Amino acid sequence: MSFIPKVSIIIPVYNGSDFLPQAIDSALSQTYKNIEIIVVNDGSNDRGATKKIAKSYGNKIRYFYKKNGGVASALNLGIKKMNGQYFSWLSHDDVYYPNKVQAQIDFLKKLKNKNVVLYSDFDLIDNTSKVFRSVRINSSAPEKFQFALIISSPVSGCTTLVPKTIFDKIGLFKENLMTIQDYDMWFRIAEKYDFIHIPKVLIKSRRHPDQGINKMSTLCSKEGNTFYTRIVSQLTPSKILKISNQKLGKFYLACTFGLYKKGYKKSSLLAFRMFLGLREKSY
Repeated sequence: MSFIPKVSIIIPVYNGSDFLPQAIDSALSQTYKNIEIIVVNDGSNDRGATKKIAKSYGNKIRYFYKKNGGVASALNLGIKKMNGQYFSWLSHDDVYYPNKVQAQIDFLKKLKNKNVVLYSDFDLIDNTSKVFRSVRINSSAPEKFQFALIISSPVSGCTTLVPKTIFDKIGLFKENLMTIQDYDMWFRIAEKYDFIHIPKVLIKSRRHPDQGINKMSTLCSKEGNTFYTRIVSQLTPSKILKISNQKLGKFYLACTFGLYKKGYKKSSLLAFRMFLGLREKSY
């Protein structure tokens, strides 16, 4: 039996007229043809520029406008409107390589269990679309993926392919989160489903001064520290052993250095204090 599921490419956009055409064009250029493209305008205030660009594609895309509420709310509207069996996120300033979806569907065909999340390597591009670095991800065993989410950043959201049924079971992105909504979602999904890495570069992830993450660095730090502090403090010894296969001391040290490297100093300090607490108990 052939496996040709519909894939919904969802593009959340806020004041993204400069890069939106490249994103939409890359979605339309996919070699895998059973797709739909959904553009969600998250209340852009750019004098109609974003709307004009999206509308210029006619019935090649589906366009929705909503009051500004953040990326999570735009993604959630797209998920609610999607007709596909798989969700594929494309930020308005990122670009898919033509084989992005096809490579992932081909990979899924080989799996007995297709209810998994796929993610891949990616290129970094600047505001002129020039590639300046390729990011190769260190694969993590599915059962240790939550540990990887704590100590590193293994997933770029736009590389993912997610079965719609997972959102039906886990729930949608948390709309109260403005910067860490993706890693909150991955952590929740990884509690019950496997993440599988495809060692191929499938997208171009753009870095530019006007990115939302650059404009919300203080909020990003606050949300990240709150999120990881809660995660690290609530993990039981048995859960830690399950997701890391490490003794508590080594786990907390890994969290200390990993979170510090990610820029979450408060949660890094918490992990270090938990490490010191173990040492005190041993004397």
